[in-house]
Amino acid sequence: MTLSALSPVVDAVAPAAAAHPGAVILTRHGKPALSRKCLLTALGYGRWWAEYERLGLFPGQTAPTALADTVRAAGTLISSSRPRARESAALAAPGREVLVEPLFIEAPLPPPPLPEWIKLSPRLWGVVARFWWHVFDNHGGQETRVEAEARAERAADHVIAVASEGRDVVVFAHGYFNHMVGAVLKSRGWSLTDNQGFKYWSQRRFEKS
Repeated sequence: MTLSALSPVVDAVAPAAAAHPGAVILTRHGKPALSRKCLLTALGYGRWWAEYERLGLFPGQTAPTALADTVRAAGTLISSSRPRARESAALAAPGREVLVEPLFIEAPLPPPPLPEWIKLSPRLWGVVARFWWHVFDNHGGQETRVEAEARAERAADHVIAVASEGRDVVVFAHGYFNHMVGAVLKSRGWSLTDNQGFKYWSQRRFEKS
C-alpha cells in the first residue's frame, strides 16, 4: 500500500530561497499512552501496534524546556497525523499553528508470521518486526520498505523546501521514520549538528553544510 495519495506535494514554483536555509529539527513524540509492560504473541502484537497508532500520549507530560525554546525560534511547525505526534506538538507549541501532514507517519511494524507460542514484549517485537520488514520485506499488505524509503525522500525534500525560506522548521514525528528522513538529509548535504538520539521528546538538528 502506498501513501503517495496522502502525501503533500511540494509546489513546483517554490518561494525564493533565502541566503542561507534554516535548520531542520526532527523531533520524536512524547511517551505514548499504551504500556509496553506485557508479553504478546505475533498476532497480539499486531493488535497492540494498531492501538498504539490510534492512541495519543500518556497524560501529565510537559515538553522539555529545550524543545520549547527550539519551537519558539522556529518559523514552521509540522506534525505527523498520528495522535501522539499531534499532541506532542500541541504541548510544545501551545497556540502555534501546526501543519498536520500524513507524509510523516511512522513506517509500519507488521509482525512476522512466527508461532503463537513465542511471546515477547512490545519493545522486542518492534525490533523483530523492523528487521523482518527491512530485510525480508514482510509488510503484511502495508507500506513496503521501498515505498517508505521513497516517502522519506519526499519528506526530506518537503522540509528542505520549507527551510529554504530561511527559518527553522520543526517536525514532530516518529523514531524510525525520523531516522530515515535524517539519512536522506545527510545525503542531500545536511549535517547533524545536535543529536539527542531517538528517545521520547528528543531533537535531532540538521543544518545545511
